[in-house]
Amino acid sequence: MTEQKPAPRAAADAAVTSTPVDDGEAPRLDDPDAVDTSLRSAAQRSRTFAGILVNTALANITTSYLWFALTFWVYLETRNVIATGVIGGAYMLLIALSSISFGTFVDRYRKLSVMRFAAGFTLVMFVLAGVMFLLTPAASMLDLTQPWFWIFAVIILVGAVVENMRNVALSTVVTILIEPDRRANANGLVGMVQGLAFIVTSVLSGLSVGLLGMGWTIVVSLVLTALAFAHLLTLRMPEEVRVAATDAHGAFDLRGSIAAVLAIAGLFALILFSTFNNFIGGVYMALMDPYGLEMFPVEMWGAAFALGSTGFIVGGALISKFGLGANPLRTMLIAVAVMGLLGAVFTLREWAWLYVAGIWLYLVLIPFVEAAEQTVIQQVVPLPRQGRVFGFAMAFESAAAPVTAFLIAPIAQFWIIPYARSAEGAAQLAPLLGDGVSRGIALIFLVAGIIMIAAALLAFLTPVYRRVSASYAQAAAEGQETATPPASSSG
Repeated sequence: MTEQKPAPRAAADAAVTSTPVDDGEAPRLDDPDAVDTSLRSAAQRSRTFAGILVNTALANITTSYLWFALTFWVYLETRNVIATGVIGGAYMLLIALSSISFGTFVDRYRKLSVMRFAAGFTLVMFVLAGVMFLLTPAASMLDLTQPWFWIFAVIILVGAVVENMRNVALSTVVTILIEPDRRANANGLVGMVQGLAFIVTSVLSGLSVGLLGMGWTIVVSLVLTALAFAHLLTLRMPEEVRVAATDAHGAFDLRGSIAAVLAIAGLFALILFSTFNNFIGGVYMALMDPYGLEMFPVEMWGAAFALGSTGFIVGGALISKFGLGANPLRTMLIAVAVMGLLGAVFTLREWAWLYVAGIWLYLVLIPFVEAAEQTVIQQVVPLPRQGRVFGFAMAFESAAAPVTAFLIAPIAQFWIIPYARSAEGAAQLAPLLGDGVSRGIALIFLVAGIIMIAAALLAFLTPVYRRVSASYAQAAAEGQETATPPASSSG
């Protein structure tokens, strides 16, 4: 990421204060020469965005494929939900700790340079993981009391985490390449592509672990990573003439990230709202795969999860077609409340169809939560600060899941699951949750879902919700007024 140096601090400071603002408004970073959308038509920019989106999907397939396979593999070999909980929780925790840096680099460097760096770094880490797997005896690798498995997992984890820098950059690419009135639809396409990657990943991971083994799974991931990196080198985005003058400094601009969030009235509350679904997400992170692997063989579980994951595509398609409505915050909270309801009921009985249908409906709603937040940020935050705002949001939201994952995995392993499988516990839970070997996990899902519903409904009653809704409506109206003259003159 050295082909473009960040703007000098003096220029950045000047850019921050170049436009007067009223009290309570966000400072505008004016640097009109940094992005020139007149170089190509909207259709040409959309084609470039599609290329970047497809490339990001391939990269997401690579990291998710290997990450899913690692989770499947360790659980099938050890039957230990603590291991899967620690792996999932550590992944989200590292994202939380590194996202501020990701956002800082996105603001300081060209967006494609950031994506290329992330792709190259991930490729190197996956090569190291392959070498370690080849040289370490299987018995030592699967002994969780020895360091080898954890070192192996950390190498894969770090490579997968750094790939997320691309997702921060992608959100700013939408701002650069897509017209304001089409950004919600573009964010829906992002959800569709991510869902498609999720489906492919689920099928490939289950089949790879079940039929090929972990070694060949690593080989496949290396091939996919190399292809994504090579394709990324062919992409160009001339609209970003140079890096916009920014007030971002260093490699971890926490102070600037917080300032960028607080500069926009109600933005921190928006991030809090979008974090709701991540609390229950930590429970699913730790226990959804163990529940599915108890119900299905690994090959069938990958296919079943892929079927449920088509909900991502449906949710993204609905947003791409219809948008998010006049108030994305209302849409977000309704989606979170329904997600809690689904989480509470889709394991009430150990029925395969109920589990897959619940996953499908749950994943239909996730793009609405993600797209609502992205659309608001893209509209109200200046481009030179968007990277840090998206990075801060990713850090804050990702930190919620590890808390629940780290807490729930040992509680489930040592207390709730043994209790539910005992004769007394099974008898007590049967009227509510039916019979089955996974009733303990079902009990956890039920409680987590009820908490999620209560949190979302209470948020509707807060003064913050009303203020943020009013602020967004005002910003949307101002953005529409700004965009109207060019649209009229081109007609």
